[in-house]
Amino acid sequence: MKTIIIIPSHLNAKRLPNKPLLLIKKEPMIVHVWKQAKKSNIEEVIVATSDKEIADVITKQGGRSIITSNNHTNGSDRIFEAAENLNLKPDVIINVQGDMPLINPDAINYLLNFMKAESAAMATLASNLEKQDIANPNVVKVETKSEISTDYFSLAKDFFRKKDEKTNYIYHHVGIYAYQYPVLKKYVGLHKTKNELERSLEQMRALDNNIKIHVGFIKDHPLGVDTQEDLDKIRLLYNEK
Repeated sequence: MKTIIIIPSHLNAKRLPNKPLLLIKKEPMIVHVWKQAKKSNIEEVIVATSDKEIADVITKQGGRSIITSNNHTNGSDRIFEAAENLNLKPDVIINVQGDMPLINPDAINYLLNFMKAESAAMATLASNLEKQDIANPNVVKVETKSEISTDYFSLAKDFFRKKDEKTNYIYHHVGIYAYQYPVLKKYVGLHKTKNELERSLEQMRALDNNIKIHVGFIKDHPLGVDTQEDLDKIRLLYNEK
């Protein structure tokens, strides 16, 4: 089974401009993400970007990047364009977010092993939801049909930022996805749904179109960088390493 990691990245983040090129320990954030992905069991790691500046820093590291359109509004569309540029299409694509410099390579391997064993259409990961994050709209939650563990994946019922009613089996969503190539091709051809637009969560397009998403559990949650405060936390964590 041919599997590749594609990391979508672009410079025009509204809350933290030029985010991928901001330095952590003297290296751009996107380089840290790429290096973590390279530590996984998946040999081929590609950065998909519309920005030459990002492509150049990856090329300088000896990595591979693919220049994509600057019209994409989400990572999945960007990833699919990059995959279409490959001569040999992969069976499975793993989408590692370009703003998670502390992503654990073991988490990537865990997702890969599940996709190999189960031939699932689409899968993602989640971790425990801390009390202080329940009402935080910047923390994306996933509700599953049953309890998940390191040994058991369940199907996603919903993804949201805030919810009024109490529900069971809610976790902190980790922004890493695995797709079978035909599923990603189908997904990008679908229209954006009302839930996707209202919640700013692209995974709702899959659920709203009856694409099943399996969810697995990991113990640690890699901090994503959306704000200057997040970046400051990441920098402190790197200084402690």
